[in-house]
Amino acid sequence: MKLPLTEEEIRRYARHIVLPEVGGVGQRKLLAAKSLIVGAGGLGSPAALYLAAAGIGTIGMIDPDAVDLSNLQRQILHSMKDLDRPKVFSAQERMAAINPGVKVVPYHAKLSTENALEILREYDVVLDGSDNFPTKFLVNDACVMLGIPAVIAGILRFDGQLYTIIPKKGACYRCLFRQPPPPGLIPSCQEAGILGAVAGVLGSLQALQAIKILLGIGEPPAGQVLFFDALPGEFKTIRVGRDPACALCGDTPTITELREEGEVCALTGH
Repeated sequence: MKLPLTEEEIRRYARHIVLPEVGGVGQRKLLAAKSLIVGAGGLGSPAALYLAAAGIGTIGMIDPDAVDLSNLQRQILHSMKDLDRPKVFSAQERMAAINPGVKVVPYHAKLSTENALEILREYDVVLDGSDNFPTKFLVNDACVMLGIPAVIAGILRFDGQLYTIIPKKGACYRCLFRQPPPPGLIPSCQEAGILGAVAGVLGSLQALQAIKILLGIGEPPAGQVLFFDALPGEFKTIRVGRDPACALCGDTPTITELREEGEVCALTGH
């Protein structure tokens, strides 16, 4: 039996509850939901803040790094007092300050083939804000194997991309990109730069997409790819169909267990 919302929860989530698409039933769904964020950086920061504010009951955060001064230009979970502190603990404190009713589970570790399935299977949706392609492929592969929706984002300079993957209902990341690009082909954020607010836009969109998935509202996002170009302020969306020849989700898959995929080379420094 689902417990009714408390008086405090009704006040906190009043602007959700008055939405016919959410209401009290939807808010209870969010309070019972579990989401995992991979990366407590530029993308993970706004995503975490909005998920915590929305009342997602359990939010996992995995990141092996500590806060650096160069992060503060875009990673709004952290502040000067957090320098040299593990990002996941800074994130936990910040989310708790926004919404103490949310349970935050910090994983001060690197997502790997050894721990990915064990960690991800505890969650209803995964948001990937990692800063390298191998991790994005790992998140995709684990989510497809476990049947968990994933919202994967990437940013560089003034551009961002958002990929929504719902296993068995649309294309996976490997349907779009068969394998990570070779090292050096795509410059890192450290080399090419990133406008901080671009990370804010894409991370917020990740949170929005995750909330829609958890509530089951809006247009079905399976196989949806969104492109954002900040300079002209343009969004473009395309849908990609599942590739029957995909090595992971195709008709005759050849990838049946997690594997290391390429080097941690691109998108460093989200």
